[in-house]
Parts: sequence; C-alpha cells; structure tokens
Amino acid sequence: MNSYSSLLKTRGVGRIMAAQLLARFPFGMLSLAFLLHIERVHDSYGSAGLVLAALSIGQAIAGPLTSRLMGRWGMRQVISSTIVVCAIAISTIALVPMSIPMTMAVAFIAGLTMPPIQPAVRTIYPKMVNSKQLTPLFSLDASAQEIIWVVGPVITTFTATQIGTVQGILLAVIFLVVGGGWFLTSPELGRVRIPRSRRRLGAVLKKPPVLLATIVGFLLVATCASVEAGVVSTFGNGGAEAGIVLAVFAVGSLVGGLALGHLPIGSWALAQRMLIVFVGIGISAISLNVWWLGVFLFLAGVGIAPALAVMFSIVSSSVRFSDTAEAYGWVGTGQLIGAAVGSALAGFMIDSVGPSGAFYVAASLAAVGFVVPVLGHRWHPDLRGKDASPLADTEPVMTVT
Repeated sequence: MNSYSSLLKTRGVGRIMAAQLLARFPFGMLSLAFLLHIERVHDSYGSAGLVLAALSIGQAIAGPLTSRLMGRWGMRQVISSTIVVCAIAISTIALVPMSIPMTMAVAFIAGLTMPPIQPAVRTIYPKMVNSKQLTPLFSLDASAQEIIWVVGPVITTFTATQIGTVQGILLAVIFLVVGGGWFLTSPELGRVRIPRSRRRLGAVLKKPPVLLATIVGFLLVATCASVEAGVVSTFGNGGAEAGIVLAVFAVGSLVGGLALGHLPIGSWALAQRMLIVFVGIGISAISLNVWWLGVFLFLAGVGIAPALAVMFSIVSSSVRFSDTAEAYGWVGTGQLIGAAVGSALAGFMIDSVGPSGAFYVAASLAAVGFVVPVLGHRWHPDLRGKDASPLADTEPVMTVT
C-alpha cells in the first residue's frame, strides 16, 4: 500500500487516473445497458445480441485506428471529436424508437467513435513516473479499470431496473461527456506528444506479447460480460440481488489488484492469474444460489485486476514508445469486443436454456483464457527485476512545454 500511496502523491497521477476512469466508465456500462434496453423494447435477448455485435464491429475498427490518429492529429483533437459523435449516437439509441437494423447501424457508429482514452493514458503513464514506479502504476490502474468493468454494470443494473433502461443508457452518456471533458483538461495531454509511427497499421501485432495480451484480454472481459448477463437474468429486474452479487465480484477484483499487483511478473504470471479466474467462474456455474455465486465470483474476481496489470506491463516492455498507443488500442479493442461478444453469447444462451447458459458460456471462455497463456508462455516476457517502460525510439521525440 505504501507504493500505491506514493504513486498517488506523484504530481498529476491521481488526477489523470480519476479523470480517465470517469471518462471510460461507459465502456463497462453500455453492453449491459443495451442488452437490458433492447430486450425490454423488442422482447428478445437475441435482438440485443445483434446490436451488441454491431457495436463490437465498430469498436474493432476504431481501436487501433483512432490510436494511430492521435500520433498524427494530437490526442486532444481526436478524443474531443470522438466524444461528441459517440455521445450523440448512444443517446439516439436510448431516446429514438428504431427497428433492429437501424439500431444496429447507430450502434456501429457509437462503436466506431469510442474515444481512445485507454491508449492515450497508458501512453502518458511512462512519462509521469520513473521506471521503478511503472509496474505498480499499471497494477493500480488495472484495479481502477475493474471498477469500470465490474462496478459499471452494477450501476447500470440498479439504474435500469429501479428507474429505467433509457436512464441507464443516458447515465453512461453523462459519464462519457463529464469524464471526457475532465480528461481533456489534463495538462499532460499537451506536454506528451505521441510520435507518428513509421510502421504500417497492425504491424505491432507481430509482437507476440501484444498479440497474447489482446487475445487474453478479449477472453477475460468476455467472461466478465457473460457473468454479468447471467447474474441479471438469474435474479430478474425486480430485486437488488443482481447488483449485490456484481458488487461482490468487483470487490474481489479490487482486493486482488491491490494484494497481488506488486508481485514480480515472471513468464507464467498471466497463466497463474487466469487460473484463479477460471476456478472461481467454473465453480460458480454449479449453482445459481445467491450466496454460492457471491463466494465464488469473489474468488474469480481476485484474479482479474492482476491479470490485466500483467497484460499492460508486457505490452509496455515490448514496443517502442511511438507504437504504444496503437498497441494499447489493439488490447483495448480486444477487451471492448469481449464485453460485447460475451454479452451477446450469453444472451443467446439465456434465450435457449435459461440463466445457467450464461454461466456455461463464462466458464468456457475462462477455460480458454487460461489455456491460451499456458500455451503462449514462451511469448511472455520475464520482467522480474527488469524495466517495464517502452523501448526508446531511435530519434528524438519533441515534447510541448
């Protein structure tokens, strides 16, 4: 805890972390908010799955593309433009009655203009702290990210079930606009310039650690999204049990991130952390009892934030600074697609076999999420005693002061 407290005392770290957390909250809210809203309007989880698929396709295209554009046009211009368009598209889905094809088209636009805040902030971090502080900072950021992915759906569930699904979506828009505006005022966005990458789009995926982090991030977040859909469908729209269980899931992740985030990162680190997630999810799928789910989803949550911290560190240590934004763009795209795909798969299984189907999907995804880093451990850098900062570019990088 001393290392985390000293980090937060470093100038600007606490502020920019809070701002990006608030701005990225919609990323953990929209899949579930759309799932609940489209199911209520069209009475079909399958239709909601189609909308989420359109959202995920837009995100898949946008992630690395908008990240590279920040090196050409600047972070502020790209982020501010995407916030405006994305907020309008999301609000349209909430407020305007549309057919499923039209809703899918607007959801695609929303996904295409998701602001690249995650790659921006993770590119800035190495310029704010020294090399010894970088891995703990990624761990702290991973714990904060789990507030997005797990607490975000809790807020969405309570708002959508107790007030309305329209309000649940609009709440995500408020987070996007307010948090995005706060993030844009951060002076670091003016002091740090992302150099234009000289490599073609997608070349960074040839770095095995980047590809490994992208695939495992997709599977991890898809697992979480399936769990969220399963919990909501299990306990219905009338009670508080769903929100409580998801809150316990979140607490497990926060505890894991703070307790395990400082551990040295060896070549088996990602597999070890994903094993915790798999065991917890697998056991939780046995019963839909609220206490059973609470206990074992807490266990699963303990592995989530530490796994994400490992992904961020191995990506940072494997690419040049000019490629970091695009690399994190691909990792973020994997996670965002995972959220949509996990919810969509769970939705179809809920329609077919009931709430238990969502937990079967989650357990299957978690199993693959463990197997992939086991098979790919040779691609996993051993960072014990090493610097996790990005590799230096071969030419000077100008900064704005």
